[in-house]
Amino acid sequence: MKRKATINDVAREAGVSKGLVSFALNDRPGVSTETRDRILTVARELDYQPSVSARSLSTRSSYAVGLVIARDPDILGADPFFPSFIAGVERALLTEGQALVLSVVGDDEHEAAAYQRLAADARVDGVFLTDLRHDDPRIPLLQRLGMPAVTLGHPETSGSEPADAPYPAVSLDDTPGVVAAVQHLIDLGHRRIAHVIGPRRMLHATRRNAAFVDTLRAAGLPTDLVVETDFTAAQGASATEHLLDLADRPTAIVFGNDPMAIAAIGVAHERGLRLPDDLSITGFDDSELARFVYPSLTSVRTDPLLWGEAAARTLLRLTTTGHADDVDLEPARVITRASTGPVRA
Repeated sequence: MKRKATINDVAREAGVSKGLVSFALNDRPGVSTETRDRILTVARELDYQPSVSARSLSTRSSYAVGLVIARDPDILGADPFFPSFIAGVERALLTEGQALVLSVVGDDEHEAAAYQRLAADARVDGVFLTDLRHDDPRIPLLQRLGMPAVTLGHPETSGSEPADAPYPAVSLDDTPGVVAAVQHLIDLGHRRIAHVIGPRRMLHATRRNAAFVDTLRAAGLPTDLVVETDFTAAQGASATEHLLDLADRPTAIVFGNDPMAIAAIGVAHERGLRLPDDLSITGFDDSELARFVYPSLTSVRTDPLLWGEAAARTLLRLTTTGHADDVDLEPARVITRASTGPVRA
């Protein structure tokens, strides 16, 4: 087996000290352009790969970022958002020689403990903060731990006012997508429209529902049909059963994610309903499956892959320079397909 080149081999071939090689490879000042180019050329020729542990000791960096997700693993496995978001994160980290440390926990107590472990063990240089909550307790926790972070969206207080934002935010405004989906149904003649949302403690659930309610009110329509769930397909199906059992049932249902909407399509088929003649359904996130179910699903597109990539680049900028600006991505938009149609006379 061929012996792997070491930093001593690079230093010897380049005719410089080991310390100067380290400075050049880590792009630190104090090395002339000519010497840096010579060192990098020798490193490539020798196929030298720096040890992550050695780099961590010399730069005091873990070369990793963290993502802690407080959701039931079964829910997470069925939710198309996080796999796509993580793929975007990995795409950005790969080019920078960084790694993602993922921790999935079941509740808030274990989530706080996970952040504390990451900080105590110095396993990551920073973290992503997802599923923001009103008066989010994780923000002061991360501040006490001295942990750099990037939030997905802007923090708010329980009064829906912007909160102090000690961290940069990578945001995608989802309200235009919700408004467009609801207005699309109104334009099709629907007057009894329901909303199946995720947990109200999450900012995006209450924000989207506010957009739903405001759009209906502006059209002079009732806003009483709102059902809270945990985002699972099972609860999406249960919510659909409940809504269809009402004496004055809705003719259209807006769902907080695609898995719940797809489960609702199954419930409607079992009941002998024709979509969209008897019931119109919309989803959220526009996952790949939305195009292939029958009928194909009208959904709000958010592009979590791009979101993950932008969040990762922002966090890397923050951890390497100490500062990063907020990033606003293109707002969500509705993609209309066959699951929505005119209300039956």
